[in-house]
Amino acid sequence: MSSCTIYKRELSSYFSQPTAYAIIVIFLLFSLGLTFTFGQFIDIGDASLEWTFLFWHPWVYMLLAPAVGMKLWSDEQRTGTIELLGTFPVSTWSAIIGKYLAAVTVWLIALALTFPIVLTVNYLGDPDNGAILAGYIGSFLVCSTFLAITMLVSACTRDQVVCLIVSVSICVLVLLCGYDPVTRVLARIVSPGVLEGIVSFGVWDHFSSLNGGQFRLQDLVWFGSIITACLLGTSAILSAKRA
Repeated sequence: MSSCTIYKRELSSYFSQPTAYAIIVIFLLFSLGLTFTFGQFIDIGDASLEWTFLFWHPWVYMLLAPAVGMKLWSDEQRTGTIELLGTFPVSTWSAIIGKYLAAVTVWLIALALTFPIVLTVNYLGDPDNGAILAGYIGSFLVCSTFLAITMLVSACTRDQVVCLIVSVSICVLVLLCGYDPVTRVLARIVSPGVLEGIVSFGVWDHFSSLNGGQFRLQDLVWFGSIITACLLGTSAILSAKRA
């Protein structure tokens, strides 16, 4: 059994139940709702989508990404199917990759369904589509990172509610670490060196640079490193449990 087989099975399980549909609809309602209310999309008339639309994505992901990922391994442990997995001709790593990519695909579909707003700003104005693409990539990487964090937590517990609470808490922490209002408060408390370390740990600085249309290698490396570390951590935990 390959990663591709597990990927197809997991993706099918998402869409055979209301879960994926509900999450996608909620994401669209929240992201577009925030765009037209707090983002003041109509009043500002900003065609870049940087502050009116994409700015809100990490805040929505920190709640909804764990909701998608909380069942990745918690459900397997609760039902006992994780023990059965050990009898199948599939490596732990293949199972992890297949499950992770299935969850990522759900969010890729959700993001793709927001494309009409890109068509709208192109019709109404003359935006920098390269910057919009960078913002979408940043949005996707934030979501992928939060899913990887949730997968790691999911491997540690069989309780989906516990997984959801812990994952959301970690995602909130990672998001707030580089958020400007938080860093301004921390600047009065900690030294510049410590503050720089906190900001580099958080997702906000890396997302903001992509959302601003900048492709920096350090941002891509950061996202890739966090995702890889979480997947490797998941592999280590599951391998220990299967041993």
